[in-house]
Amino acid sequence: MKKLQFLTAVLWCMSSALLNAQNNTDTAQLKMMIDSIEKSFTYQHGTVQLKDSVATVVLPEGYKYLDAEQAKKVLVDLWHNPASEDMTLGFIMPQSTSVLSENTYVFNVQYDKIGYVKDDDADDINYDELLAEMQKDVETENEERVKMGYPSASLVGWAAKPFYDKDKKVLHWAKEIRFSEEEANTLNYNVRILGRKGVLVLNAIAPMEQLSAVQGDIPQVVQMLEFNEGFRYSDFDSKVDDVAAWTIGGLVAGKLLAKAGFFAILLKFWKVIAIFVVGIGTKIWRTIQNKKSSTPELQSSDEVAEK
Repeated sequence: MKKLQFLTAVLWCMSSALLNAQNNTDTAQLKMMIDSIEKSFTYQHGTVQLKDSVATVVLPEGYKYLDAEQAKKVLVDLWHNPASEDMTLGFIMPQSTSVLSENTYVFNVQYDKIGYVKDDDADDINYDELLAEMQKDVETENEERVKMGYPSASLVGWAAKPFYDKDKKVLHWAKEIRFSEEEANTLNYNVRILGRKGVLVLNAIAPMEQLSAVQGDIPQVVQMLEFNEGFRYSDFDSKVDDVAAWTIGGLVAGKLLAKAGFFAILLKFWKVIAIFVVGIGTKIWRTIQNKKSSTPELQSSDEVAEK
């Protein structure tokens, strides 16, 4: 209840501040703040080598790359996700967007060293039955999710049914997720590129209305990433390499709270709060702080995030 009271108070203060800003300089200050944050990032273009030289990213015109260190700052400091090891190798982004754009989406890149994933089951999976099992799993996970201070979630269904390209060794699918505190549903688009010792993971998080835009980027994004020699699926050596316990169906059924998909819980709401937190010296944030201090039961955003 205290968390809900705090979030309600923050939203109220933010709304009031934004209304007042229409007739004073707060709007300009907020824009300057967002511009300053965006200018603090250094994007890469062309060819990028991923950590440990596992794979290469070749960015065509119209796309940019944010490296792992900066991407982690975005995930943790701006989007308020819990920090974890290997949570990102960087972002692939459309050139025209920024991490604080109103309708931004990024492809978060990770490498999961789970071993060589056999694809023998790819043609035998009943994805409707798998969806039903996943929906039950998400409901089961809700108790843990709420304990951690995040809203409960439900898996609405496939936004794009799983598809496996056996020639390119690429699996992709999309889930439509509903969070209890969000009016609009969230799109979680997943791509897995199979390799010799693990899989390259790409997750795109966006509002559902951006499904067509994200889908339109998938073919190009998949072509941007390629395992380096020695890490390709075709390089597998059964004498020395480990076979993953995961199958194609297992990759699709991965838990919502699993490392590879955990940042799917980021909400647009948190991105907005983060803007104000970064600008802690502004009149808007002082208004929030004053409201907080005058209401004993309210907690700080850091306390909320920790629970």
